Amino acid sequence: MKLKIAMLSVHSCPLGRLGGESTGGMSVYIRELSRELGRLGHSIDVFTRAHGSEHDRIVELGENARLIHLGAGEEREIPKLKIYSHLPEFVRGVDHFRRNNGFQYDLIHSHYWLSGWAGKQLQQFWKVPHMTMFHTMGAVKNTTAVGEEEPALRIQCESELVKSCQRIIAPTEREKEYLIRYYGASPEAIRVNPCGVNLDLFRSIEKEIARNHLGFNGDEIILFVGRIVPIKGIDKLLMAMTYLEKRKKTKLVVIGGDKHCQEEVDRLKALTKRLQIDDSVNFLGLVEQKELPYFYSAADLCVFPSHYESFGLVALESLACGTPVVATRVGGIEGVIKEGETGYIVKDNAPDRLADKITLMLSMSKAKDEAINSIRESVTRYSWANIAEAMAEEYEALLSH
Repeated sequence: MKLKIAMLSVHSCPLGRLGGESTGGMSVYIRELSRELGRLGHSIDVFTRAHGSEHDRIVELGENARLIHLGAGEEREIPKLKIYSHLPEFVRGVDHFRRNNGFQYDLIHSHYWLSGWAGKQLQQFWKVPHMTMFHTMGAVKNTTAVGEEEPALRIQCESELVKSCQRIIAPTEREKEYLIRYYGASPEAIRVNPCGVNLDLFRSIEKEIARNHLGFNGDEIILFVGRIVPIKGIDKLLMAMTYLEKRKKTKLVVIGGDKHCQEEVDRLKALTKRLQIDDSVNFLGLVEQKELPYFYSAADLCVFPSHYESFGLVALESLACGTPVVATRVGGIEGVIKEGETGYIVKDNAPDRLADKITLMLSMSKAKDEAINSIRESVTRYSWANIAEAMAEEYEALLSH
């Protein structure tokens, strides 16, 4: 079956610069999945909210896959919650695009609760199946008591979605359990399909070449990559650095954060000063994705100290570059990291526990070529080609139900 899929990503443009407030793993997921589904022969239209003049209205993502920007409020970045009032306009725009082009979609695949709301309306208009993926859940985020509390509107919309959607995709068994526990989702409606990694982009680069490219010296490098928001637990990582007193030449490089994250960046920088580690921490801001393999390859270790993740793409990217990971037990980490071989998992992000595993990982002999290759080999099953094939099977199963 060659399918025509309407994919919805209202608030986050898949081509946005990664590491910003609204552009993270979900954007990577949608972009890479669409491209791979297109290579399989399916036609994918990804609809997102027009947010400025940075991109053309229609952008080719790859073979049979394109990104379409539609009006939904002012064409600029606005807070996610404010987008909600513009969702009817977005829905009309998607339907207008379909009618103007004279075709039908076989299925709607929405991402995040805002897109889910739009997908629910379109499903009622078009009478085709609606599949959704939450990526994160408001109710679960609120249990961490970190950062701003997720609004009741989000919780309500997510609750309604689990009852109205024909299929829910969860990236891990843990997320499936959360859907059932917090929203009463039917287990029969949920399918588990993990996230993937671009193995062509994320590959090992010789450490000396990577460090020369970035201008790094011979210090040990710990790396953090991600959005700069409280739920990522970066403050816990900074506190863990104070336990590494004996490793005076250990530096922490923090990648991520746009203008919307400036308040959190300022808070973290102030914390480094109070902890007297500001000379050992470098906040680099946003980095182009094509440069990330150099950072992963230059680093001795990547640390993933999140309070909550739906999966954890950064861990996959680091391992694909042959760099071990220390991470909290969130998302799909337990299925990704091989304890003592490709990294370590800590039960939470308590600074002393993070520091213990960081020290242990750094103290291990420097990775040789065989070890780097072995670390990369451990995640090759997560290629986007494999993930897209599994997703296409879910589409076909839903349509034949």
